[in-house]
Amino acid sequence: MTVPIHAQIRVTGQVQGVGFRPFVYRLAHELGLAGWVRNDSEGVEISVEGERPQVMSLIARLQSEPPALARVENITHEFSEVENNLHGFTISASKSGRVHTGITPDSAICADCLHELFDPADRRYRHPFINCIHCGPRYTLTARMPYDRANTSMAKFVQCPQCQAEYDSPTTRRFHAQPNACPQCGPSLQMFDAQWQRVATDDPAAASAERIRAGQVVAIKGIGGFHLVCDARNAAAVARLRGGKQREEKPFAVMVLNTNSARHYAEFISNSRHSGAGRNPAETKTPRSGQDDVDLLAQGISFQLDSGLRRNDGLNSCGMEPEATLLESPERPIVLLRQSSTCATELQGIAPGLSSIGLMLPYTPLQYLLFHELLGKPQGSDWLQQETKLALVMTSANPGGEPLVKNDAEARESLSTLADAFLTHNRDILHRCDDSVMKWQANAPAFIRRARGFTPRRITLPCTGPSILACGAWLKNTVCLTRGNEAFVSQHIGDLDHAGARQMLDDTVAHLCDILDVQPQAVAHDLHPDFYSTQFAQNFAAQHNLPLIGVQHHHAHIAALCAEHRLTEPVLGLALDGVGLGSDGSAWGGELLRVEGADFQRLGHLAPLTMPGGDRAAREPWRMAAAVLFDMGRGDEIVRRFPHQAGAATIVSMLQRQTSNVGASLLAKNIREQARSYNGQAPVQSRLNCPPTTSAGRLFDAAAGLLGISEIQAYEGQAAMLLQGMAERHGRVAPLADGYTLSDDGVLDFYPLLAALADSNDAAHGAALFHATLAAGLAAWAQRATVQCGFNHVALGGGCFLNAVLTEALHENLTAHSLHVLTAQRLPPNDGAIALGQAWVAMQRINQGD
Repeated sequence: MTVPIHAQIRVTGQVQGVGFRPFVYRLAHELGLAGWVRNDSEGVEISVEGERPQVMSLIARLQSEPPALARVENITHEFSEVENNLHGFTISASKSGRVHTGITPDSAICADCLHELFDPADRRYRHPFINCIHCGPRYTLTARMPYDRANTSMAKFVQCPQCQAEYDSPTTRRFHAQPNACPQCGPSLQMFDAQWQRVATDDPAAASAERIRAGQVVAIKGIGGFHLVCDARNAAAVARLRGGKQREEKPFAVMVLNTNSARHYAEFISNSRHSGAGRNPAETKTPRSGQDDVDLLAQGISFQLDSGLRRNDGLNSCGMEPEATLLESPERPIVLLRQSSTCATELQGIAPGLSSIGLMLPYTPLQYLLFHELLGKPQGSDWLQQETKLALVMTSANPGGEPLVKNDAEARESLSTLADAFLTHNRDILHRCDDSVMKWQANAPAFIRRARGFTPRRITLPCTGPSILACGAWLKNTVCLTRGNEAFVSQHIGDLDHAGARQMLDDTVAHLCDILDVQPQAVAHDLHPDFYSTQFAQNFAAQHNLPLIGVQHHHAHIAALCAEHRLTEPVLGLALDGVGLGSDGSAWGGELLRVEGADFQRLGHLAPLTMPGGDRAAREPWRMAAAVLFDMGRGDEIVRRFPHQAGAATIVSMLQRQTSNVGASLLAKNIREQARSYNGQAPVQSRLNCPPTTSAGRLFDAAAGLLGISEIQAYEGQAAMLLQGMAERHGRVAPLADGYTLSDDGVLDFYPLLAALADSNDAAHGAALFHATLAAGLAAWAQRATVQCGFNHVALGGGCFLNAVLTEALHENLTAHSLHVLTAQRLPPNDGAIALGQAWVAMQRINQGD
């Protein structure tokens, strides 16, 4: 006879607000076990008694069969003698205490709720706020932990008897689903016109769809903020929205109904081109504990640590295409895809001049209702799987680069000149959270912007340490707060040149500290003294009497990769971006670094380029091209090559004065000597007007300017994106022979390549040649350094590695030489990862006693 045992079980990870307790309740009843389960500050605690085989089966199934949104990180258990005082199995009240768990990110509507949404017999038929324990908003409506209704923006909505019964019953999908409600007791939609006058309508969603059909722009309140929405196929509506938003050429995100519809506008990577090729998702055995969702996705497995392709819309799988997996995941990011041959014609003005388009699928009930209305209210559910050309611009409502608008007052003040109508609701958004943006490159998922669906998911660090508040960079700001061996990186905050973004930084820091119940023990920041993030860090540290730790920008880029990959051994880092203040006080941006824990060494850098007009050259690629021509002794070509630039003659004069001041010749090689002479010897005015930079971003700008691809940028990174698009359309070419030089002191010089581009008559071929030669030069640079240092890991950090053509070519080259390449997968490679890198460096400095 089997002797009964008692087990005390602890489950940690993303296990609150995801239906974990009712899942345990059902398992325990199925296995005939007695005891209880409850939430506490660390996760889920289970006390259970029964026969040993049944208890062991429960523990095993906690690991292998958790709810859809759960992410089990660790399960521990202790056995003891049976107490004989447990009868039946119950769900106990949450136990309070210091928080050691986190909030689940927002998730797309699940298949069950989607079915109910369009079932006329269901009491939540067409209810725009339908949700259950497996889907819906979490982070954006939670004020504090624990995750209980009273601590969310749903507290003001008292559940009706039917909803309360569901909420109280562990046998339903809505047991303790905090946003649970129905049309009788929950939030409701309202519609306003452009003058913010209430529109009398029984169906605001249908009325909004009618306005969109008529070519109007409607501002729609969602989960993390407002979107500006119009018909993407209506070129006039798109142009009007673009003009109103002062977004002349920056691409818009587009929402389509399903992956079948996405195929009309985009091309997908085929199964044979990624590591998941040939694998049957239904047969894949997925390990859970200690695995990262993106690591599994890179193997062709679902985001949610699930065997097979986890989807929330009930659509049929379209295979194991990685981009389809990204689109259909419960996180529902915007996914950058290669445009189809007809995309630019059918969606005019959406992504001018680019080879890619950002597509996303609906993730809220309201968005599905809009598609249902615009498609003529088809019966049944088959329409959800059918291809349609219907496409909606779904762009963030953040006028002028300000943070995303989240409430009616902000919408009324900021969007009145942009929208013809407003579709809003009375469920408060407590935390702004923009759509995440991703793509698939180098056989792995890559973030461009990490926000909704992923925030505030933790990143597990390779070791523990004091709590660090890291305040990030100036552009694409995020902040990071650590707790033990966990790092919590905030949602995308944005560029800090706007007062609203600065306030959002302040608010986000306060919220993270509160919701994680953490008091920082040190504050980390960028070296640049003029960054608002640096000034905030200084003030915060002073107010709380905390140590302040400055971290060099490019060191932080590489450290972020070490942190997310849990790498503690020395690594070689290629940090390529637009600009970051170097430890010598100059502008860096093309760096070869040796990184070991809290320390780094600059092994080399790109040959400096001159920036005529300083920061203005970063916005006007023709200036970078002019400087290159001048340094090659071809200054007399500048005015002729750039006839539309009124300042061309002035730039020539500026370059001549700068050269005269430092006594350098017109030879390109002497630009390096000129850069070295800036150690206090060059006249101040020449440094201000024509500073040198090692920036890889400016190298891209120079190439785009020389090839005539871009003279003035309408938005950050446009020149590089257009250059990449041309290279993709042209196809691969061999690198330029002798297209770069590599000096003994670690300077990588691409002037031979730039000289060839200056003489090129084929912009597309030139773009492909630039990427091929750049990748070859960087690979040679890194390979030489790994031999010298004895390293095997090469980390690729910085915004330039958002360029798929460069990243994939370089990755291919390095791995062919048996090097292990680290790319960003859990955060973007750009400045959105700086805060994590700062936190990791600061933690190690304190741990080392520095």
